[in-house]
Parts: sequence; C-alpha cells; structure tokens
Amino acid sequence: MEEEIFFTCPHCWQEISMLIDLSVCQQTYVEDCEVCCNPIEISYSTDQEGQILSFDTNQL
Repeated sequence: MEEEIFFTCPHCWQEISMLIDLSVCQQTYVEDCEVCCNPIEISYSTDQEGQILSFDTNQL
C-alpha cells in the first residue's frame, strides 16, 4: 500500500510529492528533490493499520 505525501523541499522551498510505502513500519532514506536535485533525507513511521505516525525531511 502506498500513499502520496506532499511536503516542502528543505533546499529550494518548492512543494513536491512522493509516494511512501505504508507497509513499512519505519524507514529512513535519501531521495533527490525533483525540482532542485538536492538530496533530502526522508524519515517516516506508520502504525500497523498503515496510518502515518510521523514524517520528517532534512537537507543533507
């Protein structure tokens, strides 16, 4: 199960979106911004029903 989430890039301040996998309870990974191509550290956690408990982005 995936969900599209919208957030602001910590580098260029543009709103971007990405799909996150709700079947993974906790994940941290790096993905490039689709606008400015700078790396963003994505961290999120979900509960057992697939609801997002936390979502955070940081610039690297």
